[in-house]
Parts: sequence; structure tokens; C-alpha cells
Amino acid sequence: MSKLITRYLEPYIEEDLTKKMVFLGGPRQVGKTTLAQGLIRNYHDGHPAYLNWDSELDRHKIKNRDWPKIEPLVVLDEIHKFKNWRNLVKGFYDTLKNTHSFLVTGSARLDHFRKGGDSLLGRYHYYRLHPYSLPELNYAKGSLEKLIKFGGFPESYGAADERQLRRWHIQRLNRLIRTDLNGWEDVKDLDKIFALAEELPNRVGSPLSINSLANDIEADFKTIKRWLGILSSLYYSFQIAPFGSAKIRAVKKEQKLYMWDWSQIESHGIRFENMVASHLLKYCHFMEDVEGYKMELRFIRDTDKREIDFVVLKNKKPIFAVECKHGDKSVSPHIFYYRDRTAIPRFYQVHLGSAHRQVDDQISVMPFATFCKEVGLK
Repeated sequence: MSKLITRYLEPYIEEDLTKKMVFLGGPRQVGKTTLAQGLIRNYHDGHPAYLNWDSELDRHKIKNRDWPKIEPLVVLDEIHKFKNWRNLVKGFYDTLKNTHSFLVTGSARLDHFRKGGDSLLGRYHYYRLHPYSLPELNYAKGSLEKLIKFGGFPESYGAADERQLRRWHIQRLNRLIRTDLNGWEDVKDLDKIFALAEELPNRVGSPLSINSLANDIEADFKTIKRWLGILSSLYYSFQIAPFGSAKIRAVKKEQKLYMWDWSQIESHGIRFENMVASHLLKYCHFMEDVEGYKMELRFIRDTDKREIDFVVLKNKKPIFAVECKHGDKSVSPHIFYYRDRTAIPRFYQVHLGSAHRQVDDQISVMPFATFCKEVGLK
């Protein structure tokens, strides 16, 4: 099924390729290579315009500019593994931009390394590719249940097999820690960061306690904090900060953590919350990468533990808040509380049931699919 899905970023990448280079990042196994190869026109067997730095033959072709001159688009995959890749790509673009377009794809290290210098400044647009979401699947029958159970990564979603999913979880984490992390960050105790990664799905949805993780993993606070940053950079997990307002006693230092692959989470309710968080993060990244807005995903929690799961900000102003419930339930009293004390214009309570009602001009209760359509998620 994954081969039939046109990825949501394709038309925007195609448009930008007529103007600048495009860099495409995102998690391992999210479909970057498949998307890139699908953009190559008139290719022959082996995709001669697709060149991967991990291939010895392709490395020689890249250095010698030995690609089909009839191909207007050249895809350079994993080229950031070459020490002087920025200058190499800069030379390609500056001398060939009138005849060729360049799409640069790679793992999490592409995003990390591209920030290390400004030699490419103004020459490219950067996109972050996310897993499948309900809108990207066109709300197909059964797709929501399948997404919740198997996650949005193309391989696990396409297989839709529990045994394959368990094996995929193990293989993905091994590649992430043993391959992507190794050689990038100076982490001497890979076994402990592996243990941390395995523990994180159990910490989703609640305020994240680094002290508790430090005790469980037997590492100091600063080390755990650094490792969490590394796992975030590797697109394994992500953290969101609290939203503050003058009329509420909001927590300031607490963070909440979510996984890029929500299928790892055992609790069905927490898995649904994580899936909603991932859909909202995808929306925020899309609005930044495509539309150029400054977006933030946050949560609301005060010192009396009144909480709303998510708040989305555009250019530092809240545009809507979202509370997740597993079934059709009454409106959370916290929504009314924060409606009266914040400048958030819209509140949504989303669920997996069928009820849809407008409480007032600011508060709506609706199925998750209806919410996706109303807000315009991607």
C-alpha cells in the first residue's frame, strides 16, 4: 500500500527544485529515499540520477560529476557523510544551477551537519518528512485504527503485521543506536543509552522527570539530559515545553515527551495521545518548512495540575488547543478554566468516538478525523 501513497511534500519539493536546492531530512525509514527516487523523471534501471554516498561506485560518480546529463534532477543521498560535502554541493549548485536541480537527502545527521556552517546559506530549502498521518492516507476506511496500532512509518504500516512490527521495533532501535549514533556523538556507554531509549515509551504523556530517569538508568542528570537531546536529534523522541499566560500559574520547567513511532507505546489511550501529538508536530513543521511561519507545539499545565494536552502557536500566538480523550466524554473542566484565562481562541476535545457537538463559539468536541479536516492537518 505504501507504494501507492503520494507523499504530502512532493508538490512543494518539486516547485522549490525549480528555484533552489532542496534538503530532505527526517527519521530513518520514513520514506525519504522512496520519495526522492519517485521524483526522478525518465530514469532507467538502477536510477542513474540517484547517487548514494554509501556506494563506492556512486562516490566515484559524485566526485567526477558522472551522472546522466539528460537528467534535470540529481539526488544526492547520504552525501553529508563526506567531510567536505558542503563545498562539494555548493560547487555543484553554483556551476550547474541553470541546467540541473539537486535534491540532498539523508539521515538525522544531515540536519545536524547543515547547521555547522553558512557556506550554503540562501541556496536551499529544508524539509522534514514525517510518517504517514490520517489526512495523508485520505481518511481511507480502517486507516485510523491501523495507524494507531502499527504507527505511521511506511514499512510497519504497510506490513500491518504484529510479528513484523515487533521485529521492526528491535531492528530500528539497533540501527538508530548502533549505526546512526555511533561515530556522530561521543557516547561511550551505548548500552545505557539503549536502555534509556527502551524506557522512554513508558514516560510518554506525563511530565518528564530527568531525575527519575537518571536513577533508573544509573547515570547523572546532565548525562541523561544530553542523551535525551541526542535521541531527539535522531528523530526518536521529541519534547514539548509548557505554555504560559499572565493569568495562570503555569509550570515553567516541566517538559512532556513523545515518540516519533507511537506504536511502541502499550497503553492505547497514551498511544492515541502520542499520535495526536505527532500529527500536530507534522502540521507545525509543514507550516514552517512550506509556509515560513514560526510554529510551536506546547502543552498547558499549572501548579494545581490542571492540564490541556496541546497548544499550537503561530508566530508566538496561540491559535488552538487540543485535549485528547479516548471515547465520547463530557468536556474537560480544564478547557473552561483556560478558556477564561488565556488568549487561546479555539479549544478542541478530540476522541475516537462518533460524537460531534459545538459547546460554544470557542469549544468543540469531535472525532479526531473531523478535527484533522477542520484544522487542515497534513
